[in-house]
Formats: sequence, structure tokens, C-alpha cells
Amino acid sequence: MKRLKKTTLISFLATLFFLITFTASICSQEYKYEIGGAAGSSFYMGDANKTKLYLHPGITGALLVRYNISFHWAVKTNLLAGNVSGNTEDSGNMFPFEQQSAFHRTFAELGTQVEFNFFPYSDKYAYMGTKPYTPYLFAGGGITYATGENDFLNVNIPLGGGFKYKIKERMNIGIEFSMRKLFGDNFDVTQDDSEWNLKTPFGIRSSRMKNQDWYSITMIYLTWDFGIRNDPCHGN
Repeated sequence: MKRLKKTTLISFLATLFFLITFTASICSQEYKYEIGGAAGSSFYMGDANKTKLYLHPGITGALLVRYNISFHWAVKTNLLAGNVSGNTEDSGNMFPFEQQSAFHRTFAELGTQVEFNFFPYSDKYAYMGTKPYTPYLFAGGGITYATGENDFLNVNIPLGGGFKYKIKERMNIGIEFSMRKLFGDNFDVTQDDSEWNLKTPFGIRSSRMKNQDWYSITMIYLTWDFGIRNDPCHGN
């Protein structure tokens, strides 16, 4: 009887120790924020490139911070810089009097996007159906500045999607593709030319809601989690 009680007590203590350790583990590894860097490519779409993806690709780098509201929702802020270029000889368009133009821009962007994760994203809380990976969609707003003889400053609307994965505790890797809609039609005009340019290549002015200039970004990023929640087992 004593041996049975002793065995039962040991089993109970072992189970209790396991539960305490397990609970502390899952509750001590949920974080609110991510910070990291990204690198990838960028390309332009507009009058000098209507349909071709990754035509004249440039290089882009970024710093980003993400606030994880819940397992499904996050807000990301990015500061990025890159370059794009275009040439009407590759556009497939026929312009009046066979005019041709080429440009190169170095640009910077400050923007914020809201992300929706298709799966509840976490490497903990498996009993809640969480997964250490998820595809996601995002949309938001930002400001783009680009250098040139004619400097460019305008707002943009980014639309895109990506895939993220927790490679280890507190480390995330992801890839995302986005298109940035610009509310200006002179992103591809870098030189003063009163006779002809890509802002009005056919002599028809566009409106703010209908213009031709976009740029796209494809990036791979790596982020680190920090900022443990006050209530780690928040259950969101």
C-alpha cells in the first residue's frame, strides 16, 4: 500500500511538473512584435511596360516592423528603397511619330499595410488549431519619393499577398509579392521635355483615379519576435 501511494505521488508530481513546464513554455513564447529586414526585386508597369512582369528588374531592400494583433490579423510598417527602369522600345506600344523614351528611378517608400492570415499563425497553441505557417493577403497605403530631374512624390496603395513560416522560436521567414498603385502619371518621366513624354504619350491627360503608373515589389524577409504579451495566453 505504501509503495502504491509512493508511486502514485511520484506520478502526480511528475504530471504536475510536466503541466507547469508545458504551460510556461507555451505562454512564454507569444510575442506582440516582429522586426527585421528584407531584400528582393522591383519592376515598373506603365506606358513603357503594359504587361510584362519583371521587365528590367531592379534591386530593393527594406526594414519592417510588424504588430501581431491576433493569430489572424497583423499591421506592418515598412521603410524600403529600390530602383526601377523602363524603355518604350520594349513596351510593345506604338507611340506618335515613333517617339521613344527611357528612364531610371531610385525610389524610397514609407508605408503601412494590414495583413490577414488565412491560418491562425503561431508555433504554439496547437489545441487551438494554430499553424507555424500561413499564406496571407495585405492592403494599405504609403508615400513614394523618387529621384530624377523631375522628382516624384505621391501616395501609393499596395495590394499583395505572401507566405510566412516560423523557422524556429522567435524567428520568421517569408516571401511576398505586391503591386503599388500610384496616384500620379509621371513616375516614368525623369527629364524635362515639353514636346513629348510618358506622362501624356498620346496627348490625353489621365486623372488621379485613372493613370498608368505602378511598381511591383517581390521580397524575402526575415524577422525576429519581441515584446512578450502581458497576458501571453491571450487566446486570440
